[in-house]
Amino acid sequence: MHRPIEDYALVGDEQTAALIARNGSVDWLCLPRFDSPACFAALLGDEENGHWRIAPQGAEECARRSYRPGTLVLDTEWETDDGSVRVTDFMPQRDRAPDLVRIVEGTGGRVTVRSALRLRFDYGSAVPWVRRVDGHRVAVAGPDSAWLRSEPEVRTWGEDFCTYAEFTVEEGEKVAFVLTWHPSHEVRPALVDPYESLRHSLEDWRAWSDRCRYDGPHRDAVIRSLLTLKALTYVPTGGIVAAPTTSLPEEIGGVRNWDYRYCWLRDSTLTLGALVSAGYLEEAEAWRDWLLRAAAGNPDDLQIMYGLAGERRLPEQELDWLKGYRDSRPVRSGNDAVRQLQLDVYGEVVDSLALARRSGLKAQPHAWQLQLALLDFLHGAWREPDEGLWEVRGPRRHFVHSKVMAWVAADRTVRALEDDPELPGDIGRLRELRDTIHRDVCEHGYDAERGTFTQYYGSRELDAALLLLPRVGFLPADDPRIVGTVDAVRDELARDGFVRRYSTEGNAVDGLPGDEGAFLVCSFWLADALHLTGRTKEARELFDRLVALRNDVGLLAEEYDPARERQLGNFPQAFSHIGLVGTALTLFAADPDKEAG
Repeated sequence: MHRPIEDYALVGDEQTAALIARNGSVDWLCLPRFDSPACFAALLGDEENGHWRIAPQGAEECARRSYRPGTLVLDTEWETDDGSVRVTDFMPQRDRAPDLVRIVEGTGGRVTVRSALRLRFDYGSAVPWVRRVDGHRVAVAGPDSAWLRSEPEVRTWGEDFCTYAEFTVEEGEKVAFVLTWHPSHEVRPALVDPYESLRHSLEDWRAWSDRCRYDGPHRDAVIRSLLTLKALTYVPTGGIVAAPTTSLPEEIGGVRNWDYRYCWLRDSTLTLGALVSAGYLEEAEAWRDWLLRAAAGNPDDLQIMYGLAGERRLPEQELDWLKGYRDSRPVRSGNDAVRQLQLDVYGEVVDSLALARRSGLKAQPHAWQLQLALLDFLHGAWREPDEGLWEVRGPRRHFVHSKVMAWVAADRTVRALEDDPELPGDIGRLRELRDTIHRDVCEHGYDAERGTFTQYYGSRELDAALLLLPRVGFLPADDPRIVGTVDAVRDELARDGFVRRYSTEGNAVDGLPGDEGAFLVCSFWLADALHLTGRTKEARELFDRLVALRNDVGLLAEEYDPARERQLGNFPQAFSHIGLVGTALTLFAADPDKEAG
């Protein structure tokens, strides 16, 4: 039986991450990278597809769990009739190989604890050969090898290909397990000291979180979101994955199941803004540099997403041996949306480069040439239909948000030339482009009868991305067309106050069957838009409700089902946590005590 998505916590080493349930089971882990095949895939199948549970014998649920403040070190506490134990889970910053460390500590009485480790490489399809070497267990299948260092004695049972340990701990007693992955053709990496690794991990995470400049309401939630973004960063390149999971459904039993273990250009401006505003300039610069490397090349070939190091080919395939989370098939690896045309990404890249310059990040000499090349492409391309921000798999349309982001690209470039006349560029031609796009959107993308901008030219549908229009400065926030759009989106797309991306009813624009939950980042955008249009009290009330949706360790998925009060979609979702940080900074950073109605 699959557990609720919000039952999971995250630990990671900034190159990959594990999801751990409230029952002490690691149900998802890809090694050695976020986008590698999983060696624990019970999240999308069952226990036979790989998991690792450590818990008191006979126990079902932990009593409580929490991260140690300012860190990604997870403590799960259990209480039994015989006593209590704590399991501490973390992944130390790797030197060479990834390690998952699990330390069991007795905190009262005498408790019998059981570990069941079922490794299944290649998304749960490959059962490894397990043998004892130098006092440790080593599991090998094809290119993958994993070593288990266990202080308690372990034994491997042949009938279910699982490695077990059963032991007792008394108050103050500790035992540790370390699982280390490496390519099977290489020699075993040096073993880490679990207790020293714990000390260093605590110090490193706390030193990082202490740098946060935000000091307003919900500071703990902001820091947890920033730590989550840090955990979703692939530190060798600076890229940030949208989520560490694939195929967690937007509707239970539905087909809207996508692989999010890649880096999206759409997230760039909001991510950069959140990092800069919170004081993390080093991480912001690394993300900007990843962006420049990924976007380099022919502007005609700019993709909406890339691999962790900027890889361009992310072929989508179905993993048909996995039954999916709560029978939500298909389970996908890769993402065919990589081949879509989404004109908004040009605006998001240019807006990110403009933000980087304003924030004082160290300039990259080729960034301006890249920006001009992107604008040259947009001169003709902005008139084309595209798949839009939400990667619809229906026909291409003239999406209003895409056109507005093309306007953003022209606007930011014009402003840069006005600020620095020494920069090369034809400012007159760019001003003409900016003004032409603006007129076109206002003429074809606005429904005067209803007083709102629409999802695409000629439609009556709405889109939550329209909430971004005041944020990017397309029109002043007090313009009646903006106010009308914010009100229309709230009235027509909100469920119990939480905002859907667009309507999925009838002949849905995305070409897919079924429904989806409220998209959490869109609800944060609504809070921003309410604030910008002078309704700060309502914005703060909505923000408080959104913060309350986080699970017990402060994590958010992609979507939320208000009717069932459940999180949906890939988890944890960077976009949702970016939204939380950005809205907190918008509402409170300048003057946390100010109230407005």
